[in-house]
Amino acid sequence: MIKLRYSSGKLLSPEVHKIGIMAIGSHLENHGAALPIDTDSKIASYLAFQASIRTGAKFIGILYAATEYDYVKHGVHMSADDLVKKELIPTLNSARNNLNLEAVVLVNGHGGNVPIKDYLADIEKELGIRMIFNNRIVEIEGPHAGTGELSMGVVLGMADESRLNEHCQFEEYPEVGMIGLPEARQQNKGIDDGACQVENEGIVVDLEVGENLLETAITDIVKDVQSILN
Repeated sequence: MIKLRYSSGKLLSPEVHKIGIMAIGSHLENHGAALPIDTDSKIASYLAFQASIRTGAKFIGILYAATEYDYVKHGVHMSADDLVKKELIPTLNSARNNLNLEAVVLVNGHGGNVPIKDYLADIEKELGIRMIFNNRIVEIEGPHAGTGELSMGVVLGMADESRLNEHCQFEEYPEVGMIGLPEARQQNKGIDDGACQVENEGIVVDLEVGENLLETAITDIVKDVQSILN
C-alpha cells in the first residue's frame, strides 16, 4: 500500500487535508459590457484556490449551478432548495467520500447564493461534515458590476477595458448597479442603496481597491480554515 505524504508541501498542518474549499458563484448572470457573464464564479474560484494554496486545504472546485432571489432577474438560476438538494449535497458527498473530508469552506462570490446559509445545519447532519459559509467578498465588493467587481476584474485580467465606457450605458446594461431592475430595487433596500450609489458616483477602475478586496477576502477564508484546525 502506498504511504501518502500528508506532511509534504506548504501546509498549516497535515490535518488541513481533511478540509475542502469549494467555490460557489454564478456562471450565467449578466455583468455589463466589460465583465464576463461568469464573473462571480471566476472571482470565487480565484479566492478559493488562493486560500487553498496558502493553507494546504483541498481545492475541490466550483459548483456549476446557482440560486437567486425571485425579484432579481438578470441571469439563469434555480431555486435554493433544488440547488442544495440536487447539486450541492451530491457534489459535497462525492468530495467527502473521495478525499476523506471532515469539513468544507464554501467560498461564495454571488449574493443570490446567501440563502444556502439556511441549509448548512441540514447539510452537516446529512453528510457528517462541518460547513462554513464564507461570504466576505459579497459583503465588501459593493454594487453589482460596480467599481469593486470591475476593479477586481481588471486586476484578474478578465475585464475588457476597451468597453469601460459602454459598461455604464445603463439602458443597455440595466444589471450594472442593478439600476434598471425596478423590482429588485423596490424589494431590497441594500440593492436600491447600491443602485443609488452608482447613479450618484458612477463607476471607476481602481486597481488598489481591486487588489485590497481580493486580499481581504482570501485572508478571511484562511482564517476560516484556521478556525477549523483549532
